Amino acid sequence: MGLFGNKSDHPMADIKSAQKLLSDVPKNDPLKALQEITDWLESVTDNANFHADQRFEVLSLLDESARPHMRKLVREYFTAPTLAKFQENRTWMALNAFFSHNERGYFKLLTAYRNGDKGGSAIRTALPQIAARGLYAVMGILKMAAARYDPVGIQNWEHLSQYYLHAEEQQYHNDQVKLYATSTQGISAKNIFASALMWYAPGSTSLRPLHMHLAERLACHFCKYLTVETQGTTNNLVCFDLAHPGPPMRVTPDTKTLSGMRFLGAGDVRPQLEILLKQLEKNIVPQEINLGGVYEADIVKVAARHLLSSWGAPPPMRRHARRQVKVNMTVVVGFERILERGMHAADLEQHFSSDDNGISIWEVEDISATGFRCVLPVKNTEGVKIGSLIATKPENVGHHGVGIVRRLSRDDHNHLHVGVEILSKQIENISLHTRGGSRASAEQSALWLRMAADEEGEIFLLLSPHAFSMNRSMNAILEGKGCLLIPLALLERGADYDLARYRKVEEDANAAADEAY
Repeated sequence: MGLFGNKSDHPMADIKSAQKLLSDVPKNDPLKALQEITDWLESVTDNANFHADQRFEVLSLLDESARPHMRKLVREYFTAPTLAKFQENRTWMALNAFFSHNERGYFKLLTAYRNGDKGGSAIRTALPQIAARGLYAVMGILKMAAARYDPVGIQNWEHLSQYYLHAEEQQYHNDQVKLYATSTQGISAKNIFASALMWYAPGSTSLRPLHMHLAERLACHFCKYLTVETQGTTNNLVCFDLAHPGPPMRVTPDTKTLSGMRFLGAGDVRPQLEILLKQLEKNIVPQEINLGGVYEADIVKVAARHLLSSWGAPPPMRRHARRQVKVNMTVVVGFERILERGMHAADLEQHFSSDDNGISIWEVEDISATGFRCVLPVKNTEGVKIGSLIATKPENVGHHGVGIVRRLSRDDHNHLHVGVEILSKQIENISLHTRGGSRASAEQSALWLRMAADEEGEIFLLLSPHAFSMNRSMNAILEGKGCLLIPLALLERGADYDLARYRKVEEDANAAADEAY
C-alpha cells in the first residue's frame, strides 16, 4: 500500500521510496541532479494514478529538492564569464526543462481542483501556494527565454493568466505564503504576477543576461510595492489582458480598458530603489536582498538604475519617425575588430569593401535619425550582444559610422531582430598619447566620433576598455592640428570599449610637436 492509500506502482507513490530515490541524486553535480529531478517531475505529472492531493505532496518534495541545484545552475549560467558554449547550452536546456515541467505540474493541480477531480477538494487550502509556485515557475520560463531573447510561447502567457485569474476569482491572490522551506518572507500570487510582468516588459530585449538576472531578483525583492489594478490610471506603466493573454504592453494614452485588462504600476517602489542606489554608490550591497549570489555593487547598480528608469513616468514616445527601408549595410562587430581593419579612414573604407572574416552584411528594415533595426539569420549573429559596438557602412554611402546594439529579440523563425543606436554617422581612427609622455611609449588607438558637439569644443572617443581616466589628458592630431584632450566624463563602459567625452583644446603647432615627440 502506498503512502496515500492507493495502489499505484509508481516509484514515487511511497514517500520512503521517493525520499530514497532523491537521496541517490548526485549532490556534487547540479546539472545531472536537476535533470534527474526534472525527469521525475515529468513522470509524476503524466501519471494518471495520482490523486490531486497525492500529486501535490510528491511535486512539493521534488520541487524543494531541486532548489539548491537550480540556484547553483542559475548562478553559473548568468554569471560565469568563461562558460563554454556547449556547457552554456546544456545548462540552459536543463533550467528551461525544469521550469517548464515544474510549471506544468502545478498547472495540472490547478486544473484538477477546478474540474473537481479526485483529491481536488483536499488541496483547497494549498491553492495560494500552488498558484504562487506556478507563477514563479512561469517567471523562470520567461527568464530563460529572455536570456536568449527568444519569444515566449502563448501557452506560458495563458497559464500565467489562469493562475492569477483563479486567484482573483477565489480571492486568495493577496494571501501571503512561504514559497519554499528556505524562504524567509511571505509572498503572494499578486506579488509574483506583478514582479514577473514589471520585470519582463522593460528588460527582456534591452538588458544583458547578467543584468536581466539581477533586475529579476530586484523585482522580486521589491514586489510588495508594485500595484495591480483593474482600471488604468496615469500611474500605470504596463498592462496585461487576462482574457487574451500575450506579452505585456506599455500603457499609452490610446490604451483601452477592457474587462480582462490588468494595469500594473510601480506604486511606492521608486524611493526604495533610490535608497538602494545610495547604498550601492557606497559600494554596499544589502545582505537582505537575495540576488542568488554575491555580486559587485557596480554590477547591481546597472540593474537598479534600469528599474528606476523603467518604473518612472511612462517613457516618452519616439522623437524621430522611423522609415521602412530595404538597404544592405556592411558591419564589423567589436572595437578591436574595427581597429584591426585600418588605422585611417581610407584604410577602413577599403577593408569594409573586402570579403574578410568578421565582416557581415545586414539588411536594414527601418531607420530613423538616431537608430535602425535589422533582422539577421542565425549565421550572422556571432558576437552580437546587448552593448556590442558595431561599425557600419550602408551601401552607396561614402562614409562609415558606429553604433551600439541596444535591443535584441528573436522571432518564431529564430531570426534575430537587432535595434542599434547610432552614435555617429562618421568615424575616424586616431592615435592618442599621454600628456607629457613619449609618443612611442604611450600611444593608443581610438575612434573619433565626428559629431555636431565637435564644434562646441567637445569630442567623443571610443577607447580600449578601462583606458579612460579622469586624471589623464591626452594629445592627438585632429584634422592636421595638434590638440590637447581633457577628460570630462566616461559615458559608457562596454565589454570591449570605453565611450568618453573630452574637451578639445587646440595647441600651438610647434608646442604640440615638441610635446608629441
